[in-house]
Amino acid sequence: MLRIHFTAEDLLGVRFADGPAPLVELGLAVAMLQRHDGGPGFARWRRSLSTPRTRAAVAPLRQLVPPDGAGPLFLDPPSDDLDQGLEAVRGSTTTLVHRELTRVTTKGGLPATTLLRRLADQDRDAWRYLERAVRAAYPDLVGTAWPRLRTGFDTDLAWRARVQREHGLRGMLAGLHPGSRWRGSVLEIPAEREVDVRPGGAGLVLMPSAQWTGGPLAGPYPLGTLLVYPAVTPLPLLAGPAPHGRAQDGREAQDDPIAALLGRTRAAVLRLADREPTTSQLAAELGISLASASEHARALRRAGLVTTVRSGRAVRHSRTGLGHRLLSP
Repeated sequence: MLRIHFTAEDLLGVRFADGPAPLVELGLAVAMLQRHDGGPGFARWRRSLSTPRTRAAVAPLRQLVPPDGAGPLFLDPPSDDLDQGLEAVRGSTTTLVHRELTRVTTKGGLPATTLLRRLADQDRDAWRYLERAVRAAYPDLVGTAWPRLRTGFDTDLAWRARVQREHGLRGMLAGLHPGSRWRGSVLEIPAEREVDVRPGGAGLVLMPSAQWTGGPLAGPYPLGTLLVYPAVTPLPLLAGPAPHGRAQDGREAQDDPIAALLGRTRAAVLRLADREPTTSQLAAELGISLASASEHARALRRAGLVTTVRSGRAVRHSRTGLGHRLLSP
């Protein structure tokens, strides 16, 4: 059982993540490859990844991530992109690494392999080896599925918003996973282990994943407790979104007046701005360079259609009222 002990401040601080996080999704994919649930769709997904190249890439990561998905927290920091995440991994403190490796080898049941011992000793070659393994596994396990993971995330948020409108915040939280219930201010969620989580006033960040079928996973992160849970629509049932500005059958959309006015890519940037994406996220979503994404956002900002604000080291773009009205039917 996973028990989340809420304070009033925690309930006020419940919010959703901006989107799926690359390294979180990678860890979940590694766990899913070791599981046998999810039905025929995930069985086909596992078979599609059962190639010598993918198995070799995943082998080091399986030493760190058990089938229940509760791998070491230093391995899957929430981040906007892979490079940013790996930078956070490299910056992990010795205390965090020791604590998390001890946890996965005692409570998680993973063997204390040579790799884990060398990581705990801060062996530079071991950490470089781990980074190479992450980069090798990422394209097959996450990169090719990213559009569908994003679709699954957005679909789940839309559904949770509707549930919250009809049943309130407590009802929405209790509906994140079957069998969940409230006992006073404690949310009890069926899970594979006994875990008590106390956000301590920092709030709860919700992150649905379309490729996870296990129980919700919770862990402390700098911006609050992160709760990862299975999205309402699993990955095998999701079709990738059509490219922005194109019809579903792949032909160029001839009846999009916004694309005709702004250009297809710039219209796509404006539509994506409802999520307040970073420049990196725009580039990844649209398959364009960072420089190109920045230039498109700048042009829309000059036209008064988006605003840009700095959030830490990232820059986020959001639609203005004029931008919303332009897209209104």
